[in-house]
Amino acid sequence: MTNRVLLNNIDHPEIRVIARPSAAFGDSVNQVLIFPTEFEEIQREYPIFFRKEADGAFQAIALLGLDRDENLFLDESGWHGRYVPAVLQRGPFLIGRKGGEADGEPMIHIDLDHPRVSRTEGLPLFLPHGGNAPYLEHVAGVLRVIHAGAETTAPMFAAFEEAGLIEPISIEIQLSDVKKYVLPDLFAIGGGAIAKLDAAWLDRLNRAGYLGLAFYAAASLGNVNRLIELKNRKTGAD
Repeated sequence: MTNRVLLNNIDHPEIRVIARPSAAFGDSVNQVLIFPTEFEEIQREYPIFFRKEADGAFQAIALLGLDRDENLFLDESGWHGRYVPAVLQRGPFLIGRKGGEADGEPMIHIDLDHPRVSRTEGLPLFLPHGGNAPYLEHVAGVLRVIHAGAETTAPMFAAFEEAGLIEPISIEIQLSDVKKYVLPDLFAIGGGAIAKLDAAWLDRLNRAGYLGLAFYAAASLGNVNRLIELKNRKTGAD
């Protein structure tokens, strides 16, 4: 259950949010939902894979670890990556429609029961005289990434499927003689699939704004090697 309300400086002037990444707030996950609007940032740090939902729709994920509830970019000192995926930056905030109408103006809402919400610690949401604090402006940007990305996801995947770019992929990682990881039920875009596109498809995807996203997804797969390095480093330290 959530205690979701429309955020405003009249009713919530003293609310603060604990923004630091922490396992205590659910950041210790081995994969996270991502959106096309953040592919450029994601591909610099994390491998991008796709999962097929029960209804057949695809969703994009960033792989953060190999074991369940393992985030190799997070430890007690914080997040060790230049970009934190938007879903994990969002915290207790979400977009709601004004008046509850489907075509109403998007407005920032907050879950007052979220564990990051506090009145004694964390970052303020509003300035002393009522304007938005820098952290709330940052949150608004994060929510725009999610909101716009959610609208882009379905048509992007429809184009990728029609172009034949999405391929099932088998990931097997052998860390030692006894430790092996097999990551099932994943899909990806490989560089070879893009290379097979004819000029018409390249132009069509480029005009739609999806060609660059395909290249980002393909390039990101090299980050699997970084996950292996981080896992080996962690295993050696344990």
